[in-house]
Amino acid sequence: MRPEMNAGTLSRGIGMTSERTRRRLIEKLREQGITDERVLSAMTATPRHMFVDEALSSRAYENSALPIGRGQTISQPLVVAMMSAAAMAAPRREKALEIGTGSGYQAAVLARLFHKVFSTERIGELARLARQRLHALKIHNVYARHADGLEGWPGQAPFDAILVTAGGRIPEALFEQLGEGGVLVAPIDESGGVQQLVRYTRNGDEFERENLGGVSFVPLLEGLD
Repeated sequence: MRPEMNAGTLSRGIGMTSERTRRRLIEKLREQGITDERVLSAMTATPRHMFVDEALSSRAYENSALPIGRGQTISQPLVVAMMSAAAMAAPRREKALEIGTGSGYQAAVLARLFHKVFSTERIGELARLARQRLHALKIHNVYARHADGLEGWPGQAPFDAILVTAGGRIPEALFEQLGEGGVLVAPIDESGGVQQLVRYTRNGDEFERENLGGVSFVPLLEGLD
């Protein structure tokens, strides 16, 4: 079951964490080309300030990435919106896989768009904190675990959508775990240190590539921490 909007959580906070400030961010995203109302609604209902350190909560609704510790960041809202909108091209929205739970914010947004979300995080401390936040917000359709994301989650495959929230080469295992017609959205390293957000759509054994725009992500690493 997808989480329902909680009015108490939505209006929690004052100043830069208020509902009005959150809606102002959504309007900026709309102005920057995010038109999928399902994605905008999901982001309106997801309190980003709950996924950052309290000291940074006043900046939670800026359209910028913020540090979450261990050299990682919570992605810029525009990028979260772009990746979520790209995932909505999936013909089914039963199961999504996220590689790189981080703060848990992207998973929380996906939880309002997909029936079930499976998320892996290689840094144990971040995985634990993300699970705590999701539980506090009563988001019960996200299954987050401490695991090497390069391996995917084969026991739950195939997935309708796979989102990779770190840049680099996409492991073959992730392509194999994508269902027919499914989409894989990831930042790909290109020449000159540039990253391109790419969507792959599976058609049998072939994967159609579509470039979605320039982005900047932390590197995709293997192993556990």
